[in-house]
Amino acid sequence: MSNKHGHQARKRFGQNFLHDPGVIERIIRAINPKPDEALVEIGPGLGALTEEMLAVNPGLQVVELDRDLIPVLRTKFFNYPEFRIHEADALKFDFGKLVDSKPLRIIGNLPYNISTPLIFHLLGHSGVVQDMHFMLQKEVVQRMGAVPGDNNYGRLGIMTQYFCRVQPLFEVGPGAFRPAPKVDSAIVRLVPHETLPHPAKDYKLLQAVVRTAFSARRKTLRKALAGMITVQQLNSIGINDGLRPENLGLPEYVAIADLLADTRPETDGNGEASND
Repeated sequence: MSNKHGHQARKRFGQNFLHDPGVIERIIRAINPKPDEALVEIGPGLGALTEEMLAVNPGLQVVELDRDLIPVLRTKFFNYPEFRIHEADALKFDFGKLVDSKPLRIIGNLPYNISTPLIFHLLGHSGVVQDMHFMLQKEVVQRMGAVPGDNNYGRLGIMTQYFCRVQPLFEVGPGAFRPAPKVDSAIVRLVPHETLPHPAKDYKLLQAVVRTAFSARRKTLRKALAGMITVQQLNSIGINDGLRPENLGLPEYVAIADLLADTRPETDGNGEASND
């Protein structure tokens, strides 16, 4: 579907352009941007949110993959000399290089087809981020904020909550976009913890444990994590091996990862297991 700028939304980029003034205003109120903040927008599209943000903060930076949108944005916002456009794939972009003296405030109407890997990429930059506000598929937001026992609870929620406080804000219907998506959307606020509440000794090991567990989420822990940890080890840290992965909270997964970190074989300088 084309628009007044002559740009056709591209399915391969997951483009659905926000156009509802009421929704745009509500999002801006939720973000509450200030003139002196380090604001970064992912996927500005045709600039619906960008326009409102620039009116408050002319130093806004955006990351846009679709090269055909770059001239549209440059033309539309030519009277903002501080406005910077980074033509790049947000999945590969180093957001750390945008940090000067202030933490980043990141916003975006994220493409639904890459939202989960993009969230994981952004979590890796949480140390330089003040907060993040995203429009996502409603189901993704539900997964991010889910707690043990919920149907939506899983890897995305655990790893997001490891780094951030998750606050779902409000839902947005398909009619707010052109073209209209086939799903409902929602706005979520992610605020990185100043101090991690449950820091793991080895974050990559924690990732591996959670990924392995939820690849067999309907099985018991003794089966889902077979080959990684024994029943005796699970029981030694007070975890019932008969539970399912969806029954454990973040502290329990960190405890499993920490036990594995403490009990793995030491290696020599060549990476080989040492018998000493």
